[in-house]
Amino acid sequence: MTEARGSAGLNGSAYTPGTPCWVSLMVHGMAATQEFYGDLFGWEFQPGPQHLGSYVRAQLDGQEVAGIGQLPPDRHLPIAWTPYFASDDVDLTAETVRHCGGTVGVGPLDAEDAGRLAIASDPAGAVFGVWQAAAHLGTGITEVPGTPTWNELMTRDSSGVAKFYETVFGFEQEPVVSADFDYITLHIKGRPVAGIHGVGNSLPRDRGSHWMTYFEVADVDASLAHLLDLGGHVLKPARNTPHGRIATVADPEGAVFSVVRTTH
Repeated sequence: MTEARGSAGLNGSAYTPGTPCWVSLMVHGMAATQEFYGDLFGWEFQPGPQHLGSYVRAQLDGQEVAGIGQLPPDRHLPIAWTPYFASDDVDLTAETVRHCGGTVGVGPLDAEDAGRLAIASDPAGAVFGVWQAAAHLGTGITEVPGTPTWNELMTRDSSGVAKFYETVFGFEQEPVVSADFDYITLHIKGRPVAGIHGVGNSLPRDRGSHWMTYFEVADVDASLAHLLDLGGHVLKPARNTPHGRIATVADPEGAVFSVVRTTH
């Protein structure tokens, strides 16, 4: 993980193409999930576009920060937070995904007047979204507790998929020069926006390659205690890193995410 800084998408401006602009979670128990995250992060919820079923947008201090949608009862998909990357032309981005060996699973389609989206997966199987903004620009507030602060791809080999994301979104790559740490930071216009962490064979067999969303919290240890009280699970205990104190957790339905108190 590294620091993500900048105000793209905030203050009413559109996100620069390639920048993570939104995170969304599809679940079976909408009410229970809203209660969990509302209590954990202080979110409140407002109805969002219903093009794929029931969907709400989480708000913090009146600013939209994330989305939660209802999975159809017959869809047994992994419950996972999905980052969306900004695009000026989601149809062209989807075409590029296919050309580069990825798969487009949903869309491109219109989300009412909010914008246009596609949900895709990279050649290693990690799922991500693409968002072309109209009325809905994306996450309206960052860098405060309760907001997504970083997105990181957990995959077997960073270099294997880095070229895919570079071609699809125009990222510039900054590899970490280390014999025992496989990591590439992805930049847009010189600003770090996401990371690719090659974890080799330690990648869980039941999950495969996947994107991890980090949410900022005021106190990691207090958040973990609260999360356990709410029925969540701690997967990797709190640890100090050069970028802050971090823990990896799961919500009651099994969606994995990380909480971080960023070192500024």
